[in-house]
Amino acid sequence: MRDILARTDPGDLYCFVARDGETLIGAVCFTRLRYVEDPRRVFLLSPMAVAPTQQRKGVGQRLIRHALAELSAAGVEAVLTYGDPAYYGRVGFAPIAEAAIAAPYPLTIPQGWLGQSLRPTPLGTFAGRPHCVAAVQRPEIW
Repeated sequence: MRDILARTDPGDLYCFVARDGETLIGAVCFTRLRYVEDPRRVFLLSPMAVAPTQQRKGVGQRLIRHALAELSAAGVEAVLTYGDPAYYGRVGFAPIAEAAIAAPYPLTIPQGWLGQSLRPTPLGTFAGRPHCVAAVQRPEIW
């Protein structure tokens, strides 16, 4: 996460945290994905973390829901992530086909490619391959 914060232009980054008093108990970052042939504002949810002592208490889900509402209000049109469909499905993410919306790199677990529209219209398809911010331009994490 430190690399994302240090290397990403502020216009391409949204970060949200959850606290219990002064104690940080969760964090989630969203970085811009640019689809060269598609003008939509798209962000990638990654990374997401909740303190082990706070897991299974709904902290992560509340944090993501809050973040998605803020992103929607800021004009973000879609959010994608690469993770556990069971977990992210609880906050509105659904599997997407790489043929419809390409991932930045080949996926080792294609069923983990997920997305959701932050607008009333469905995601549909995105034109072209996306470019992610430098901090997540690492094929080994895909």
